[in-house]
Amino acid sequence: MSAEQVSSLCEQLVKAVTVIMDPASTQRYRLEALKFCEEFKEKCPICVPCGLKLAEKTQTAIVRHFGLQILEHVVKFRWNNMPRLEKVYLKNNVMGLISSGTQSILEEESHIKDVLSRIVVEMIKREWPQHWPDMLKELDTLSKQGETQTELVMFILLRLAEDVVTFQTLPTQRRRDIQQTLTQNMEKIFSFLLTTLQQNVNKYRRMVGAPQEQEALTSPQKTDLAQEPKAQANCRVGIAALNTLAGYIDWVALSHITADNCKLLEMLCLLLNEPELQIGAAECLLIAVSRKFWRSPSWRFPLTFFLSTFYDCEVGNIVTSCVIWQLREITAGSKQGKLEDRKPLMVLFGDVAMHYILSAAQTADGEGLVEKHYVFLKRLCQVLCALGSQLCALLGSDSDVETPANFGKYLDSFLAFTTHPSQFLRSSTQITWGALFRHEVLSRDPLLLAMIPKYLRASMTNLVKVGFPSKTDSPSCEYSRFDFDSDEDFNAFFNSFRAQQGEVMRMACRLDPQTGFQMAGEWLKYQLTSPVDTGPMNSKTGEGLCSIFSPSFVQWDAMTFFSESVISQMFRTLDKDEIPVNDGIDLLQLVLNFETKDPLILSCVLTNVSALFPFVTYRPEYLPQVLSKLFASVTFEVIEESKFVVSVQAPRTRAVKNVRRHACSSIIKMCRDYPQLVLPNFEMLYNHVKQLLSNELLLTQMEKCALMEALVLISNQFKDYERQKVFLEELMAPVAGLWLSPEMQRVLSDPEAFISYVGADNKIADPVLEDPSGLNRSRISFCVYTILGVVKRARWPAATEEAKAGGFLVGYMPSGSPIYRNPCTEQVLKLLDNLLALIRTHNNLYMPEMVARLGETFAKALDMLEVEKNAILGLPQPLLELYDSPVYKTVLERMQGFFCTLYDNCFHILGNAGPSMQQDFYTVEGLATQLLSSAFINLNNIPDYRLRPMLRVFVKPLVLSCPSEYYETLVCPMLGPLVTYLHARLSQKWQVINQRSMLCEDEAADDNPESQEMLEEQLVRLLTREVMDLITVCCVSKKGVEHNTTAAVDGDDDEAMATDVTPPASAELTELGKCLMKQEDVCTALLITAYTSLSWKDTLSCQRTTTQLCWPLLKQVLPGNLLPDAVSWFFTSVLKGLQTHGQHDGCMAALVHLAFQIYEALRPRYTELKAVMEQIPDIQRDSLEQFDSKLLNPTLQKVADKRRKDHFKRLISGCIGKPLGEQFRKEVHIRNLPSLFKKVKPSLETDVLENEDGEGLTALFEP
Repeated sequence: MSAEQVSSLCEQLVKAVTVIMDPASTQRYRLEALKFCEEFKEKCPICVPCGLKLAEKTQTAIVRHFGLQILEHVVKFRWNNMPRLEKVYLKNNVMGLISSGTQSILEEESHIKDVLSRIVVEMIKREWPQHWPDMLKELDTLSKQGETQTELVMFILLRLAEDVVTFQTLPTQRRRDIQQTLTQNMEKIFSFLLTTLQQNVNKYRRMVGAPQEQEALTSPQKTDLAQEPKAQANCRVGIAALNTLAGYIDWVALSHITADNCKLLEMLCLLLNEPELQIGAAECLLIAVSRKFWRSPSWRFPLTFFLSTFYDCEVGNIVTSCVIWQLREITAGSKQGKLEDRKPLMVLFGDVAMHYILSAAQTADGEGLVEKHYVFLKRLCQVLCALGSQLCALLGSDSDVETPANFGKYLDSFLAFTTHPSQFLRSSTQITWGALFRHEVLSRDPLLLAMIPKYLRASMTNLVKVGFPSKTDSPSCEYSRFDFDSDEDFNAFFNSFRAQQGEVMRMACRLDPQTGFQMAGEWLKYQLTSPVDTGPMNSKTGEGLCSIFSPSFVQWDAMTFFSESVISQMFRTLDKDEIPVNDGIDLLQLVLNFETKDPLILSCVLTNVSALFPFVTYRPEYLPQVLSKLFASVTFEVIEESKFVVSVQAPRTRAVKNVRRHACSSIIKMCRDYPQLVLPNFEMLYNHVKQLLSNELLLTQMEKCALMEALVLISNQFKDYERQKVFLEELMAPVAGLWLSPEMQRVLSDPEAFISYVGADNKIADPVLEDPSGLNRSRISFCVYTILGVVKRARWPAATEEAKAGGFLVGYMPSGSPIYRNPCTEQVLKLLDNLLALIRTHNNLYMPEMVARLGETFAKALDMLEVEKNAILGLPQPLLELYDSPVYKTVLERMQGFFCTLYDNCFHILGNAGPSMQQDFYTVEGLATQLLSSAFINLNNIPDYRLRPMLRVFVKPLVLSCPSEYYETLVCPMLGPLVTYLHARLSQKWQVINQRSMLCEDEAADDNPESQEMLEEQLVRLLTREVMDLITVCCVSKKGVEHNTTAAVDGDDDEAMATDVTPPASAELTELGKCLMKQEDVCTALLITAYTSLSWKDTLSCQRTTTQLCWPLLKQVLPGNLLPDAVSWFFTSVLKGLQTHGQHDGCMAALVHLAFQIYEALRPRYTELKAVMEQIPDIQRDSLEQFDSKLLNPTLQKVADKRRKDHFKRLISGCIGKPLGEQFRKEVHIRNLPSLFKKVKPSLETDVLENEDGEGLTALFEP
């Protein structure tokens, strides 16, 4: 290698880099230059001298960066094959670059600093501590040369901590060696970091002329211009030191953070008042205060280290007694020590610390909305929240911590954040307020109790929905523009924030219910007497009416939420004799007497009526007034005359529709929750409903049904079978007459007649106003709604004695459980044939010849509604449309809504029929055949968006509520063909999706836009989940499922730990599952569907199926004689699942465990499984032989389950899928160095930890 050769090659590389980075370069030249550079890095033997030459500071920044990238590439990919002298040469030169090869701290580019620190860290990961014991000394020496070198040392230390502890990007043994050595040297490292920070901050403050007195920290003077660069250099080092500390504080031993009387915490509090350093200081403080010490890496590291020491031992190795002792200390002491660890943090409640925290907050807030200051305020708010959490954890526990003297000051400062204009800051405080209010000790503290009225007063302001980024009507708007991208984002956030506030307000009112009720009353009275302010934007509903942004509505909305929250809590908290009945009734009278024609405000009024209704239980004489108010609202219209217009009226706006529905639901809720109170007024209620039902156009079908549901709920209180049956017969007489008429029977049975009757074959001239068949559709809807309402609501008395006395009890099951009869059964079963005919007809509407008969206007009548599409795609609805748009804008949308609702409601009836009518429904003659010939015909043409609700609202509840006596006559004949069909359908759809994903963009079909493809794929995913959920709930008992979910979510950082995400041991088949598995065709369908689904590209479905369903199903057939091909197929299906989902840790762990279970259970009987294993790419045959020999030899004692699983996982690693970003990444190999831990290998064949006679355990403690 000659200098000329290096120079010549460097010149070519400089030209190539220039071409790559030059925007004017053509693509061809850029690709050629890129290829040249990459080939140089991969193949050139003189990379190191070339890289060093290009990295000289005389070169441009781009060239220097490329030179350093070459050196980094050498370290990452060639280090293992480099001679020792070349490694030393490279290391010395890199350290020389840090020492003298960089520009000054203010001039050097940040990407140069970053790559330099990366190179050093890559060398450390390969050589320290075994082969580079003086690394820390060398870094210390470098830092003494100046600010530039000190900053680079900080970057190196931070990057090292991130790679080793945070991201864990190196092999287990190397990570363990480095982390343990870091821990051993942490006192020196921390001392170095703190000293560096303190020295540079002091220099910086001296140069900017800041006075030394602590009280004057907030008033720095102007910097001398000559000293400004030096001051900035010190400031940069200070920021770097804070960032590095942030990388260590989360996992180092707490003693380092609290050393020297919490010197670090004190220093961080002081720096909160230093504008350039305050954000970094706040970050460090937040990390320190937020630590959960019993789960943080500071103690988790030794635990995982010692556990891995067990796992890494060869069979028969013993671990020294010291390791065992320390492991026992960690696991036993983790619970006792965790609260003790937190005590030193209470120093932050001291006078000095609290003073600096509060003064920093006041200063930052007083300087207006500046992004930097706002970010700092957020961090400070998080610090206070974390402090509150730590206080709640410590106080009242076994520790001797008392309520801090500055608790009142803390609450005042916390309240200041709760009243800040920023909605984000307000929301950040809610969880901590909740923790304080429910704390067993603090909730009795006078200071906190005195804070409740202030908190509730602040909540009254915070509940007002203002602060939309696009508006300027509140100080919050300016802050929202920093926090939210759109009004929709803000709206979603605020709805969540409000729900959280409601929960916290209820906690506060549990402590002081009277104050909350008093405030709610005052606010309600104020709103009732205030004039309506519609604001600049009028509603589309009518002139002078509120929109959702109107000042009056947002106040009404907030007040309503507040009163609802506090009043409900008051009734739950106070004893009956403490309830302020007179005040409540006075408020109710004011609300009932209040009149408004504004639909948005009226909706709030109705909510207040519902909130105050519990007072009526004390004064029943007010019930008629409440009913009168609600019934008036049921027929609410903005234009009064439209009530009496017989012609088809224009669609109501969402606000008007909501008021009417709100009134109906309030009546239902009242009848459901207070039936005994309403029962004496039943006749009045019945007559009122009959009067409303007499006018066919006055109410929508849903509103009619809602009122009838209310009557049915009250009729349940008759507790007399015959009386209730007569009433239901009378109530349903109009429906029965219409539903069973010859014309309706003809319409419901013939798809062509049905299309014509509902007007779907018409061509409409005016698609907004003209709708000649609207009345026909409403009649069908009325019948279906009524049947559904009666089936859902009619019930027998809950008490067995009352049911027996009322004639509802007809006998007992063999198990002893009572058999009841429902008074609605006779009426509903009369209508069942036509209902099934309607379902059959509806299914047949999707046949191509029927779709062709739809009129031009209604060609898309069977398509999804836009609102359904948006919900599936997760698209937010525009805010204004929620209330101001007509419910259905055109006759087409009304027709779409009719078909959609009709389809859903028919299946809701069938889904509720089982739980409602029980044996009377399940014993209907030929029920299985009738269902198969109606609900399940023409499924090939039924779209996914209609099939999903059928499975969810019909099949699942029908099957789950079916008594075991009817499994073989109803469930098996129905589920077998259904599951077989669903498997074939989903397999075909997933095949299309997979083929589509393999096509290039230019080959994709132009007539299927991306949005449509996304919708179709998402629908297939949702249908897949629905199908697998149906099979799971039918076959597998629920116990243990929640445990498994938690394991998957809370899995530890270590990859080894992830393999512990296993199916619950208690997952067993239900009685229904066992019955289904006895039927050969059903059993085959279930197994094939479950195992095929593992390779469908839906991670959620795969994980649930793997953990809950696959093994219990297979285990049921293991005692039989499975065909070898079937066994191979099951095992291969799991491996295919791993290939598809292996990139997701949760899925990968569950699939590995399932594959392990299958192989371990079936390999002794089926040698074909070994042949499958041998086909796995890159499998180590000798390792497989070793695994098999241990598995097949019963005389050998089995090794630990964990180690067998890990061995198996390594065997099948070749088929575990990787993320796309890793599939083509060049693999980095870091060799293990001689272990820092000595392992003694006795000549034992078995693992001493598992020795049955216990002798191995005593050997652990022998010297």
